[in-house]
Amino acid sequence: MKRSNGTYTTHPAPERAVLVGVKIRGKNTDWSLRESLAELGDLARAANAEVVARVSQRLDRPSRTYVGKGKLEELQTLIHDEEIDVIVFDDELAPAQQKALEDLLEVKVIDRSTLILDVFAQRARTREGKLQIELAQSEFLLPRLAGQWSHLERLGGGIGTRGPGEAQIETDRRLVRSRISKLKKDLKKVRTQRSEQRQNRTNSQAAVVSLVGYTNAGKSALFNRLASGNVTARNQLFSTLDTTTRQLYLPSGEQVVLTDTVGFIHKLPATVVSAFTATLEELEYADLLLHVVDVSHRGAVAHHDVVEGILDELGLSAIPRILVLNKFDRVAESPDDPLTDRAKQLIAMSKHSVVTSAEFGWGLDDLRTEISRVVSMDVPEPASA
Repeated sequence: MKRSNGTYTTHPAPERAVLVGVKIRGKNTDWSLRESLAELGDLARAANAEVVARVSQRLDRPSRTYVGKGKLEELQTLIHDEEIDVIVFDDELAPAQQKALEDLLEVKVIDRSTLILDVFAQRARTREGKLQIELAQSEFLLPRLAGQWSHLERLGGGIGTRGPGEAQIETDRRLVRSRISKLKKDLKKVRTQRSEQRQNRTNSQAAVVSLVGYTNAGKSALFNRLASGNVTARNQLFSTLDTTTRQLYLPSGEQVVLTDTVGFIHKLPATVVSAFTATLEELEYADLLLHVVDVSHRGAVAHHDVVEGILDELGLSAIPRILVLNKFDRVAESPDDPLTDRAKQLIAMSKHSVVTSAEFGWGLDDLRTEISRVVSMDVPEPASA
């Protein structure tokens, strides 16, 4: 791409994308179609795409092409008039639906799951993170290998084709299954190493406190503030995927182990949750969870419910937790300002809660004190002589 000064950049131009969302009649959800498409747009931009248009439709049930004939014609017009490179659907497409859409539209078609995996592929930095993402991508692509991905040869790279996807075009199911088997063995070694590290922490009798939350809730910034860490903290989705552990000293003088884990998101693919077992296993051994919520986000309550739902699915609902309402500086001018209705609603849903701003350091002393109090409540009394 040529710059205005006459030089050229090697960075690829953003792909021009259209987002497609479908609301199924009778299917109740706490998320509006508008909110879900807004988040899909954030994901697309995180994958270096330019969102040109959004298209939505209400249906009784998805068709062979997921959307109706009229919407297909609308998409064909947009593709022609706006030079669209990729169509991104907000729901997971069946392989047959994806192939039918690409045959009709003659551009790359991907779904939300593929997009999330693509963003993860960009963000993974450690060997463990890369192994987990490659496993998730391979398992997701496996049922789509029987001729379903031949379109990539003519469509080239871009979002949805990073990681193992492009390499799988000329392979077969046997080779993919072999790769999946090796990835699982490698990740099993990671889990063994984590288990040994965890045993060392258990022997030290230090309580384990794990940060959880929706992506971009400010977990990593809070982690850095609390434990003087250096975890990447950016205003973007999935800025870090790798678990980090630090020591945290509480006002009582006691020491706990603080861990930061991958963030969650609405409609998180099951393959991602499965692949991140080695990371999420850390939560299983936590003595306390800090559930971080971006209280300034209009979807804060829905974000809270998504995370709580995933924790329930992982069998972690019994672990004590503190609700941390972060980014309060974005709705107040000082830490002493009255709480918003959204904050009050969230506080009413939790037994323990603290309002914070990781950016300005608001409420951090209160959070350390609450951690100390809740951890001490969960410590069993020493046996009498």
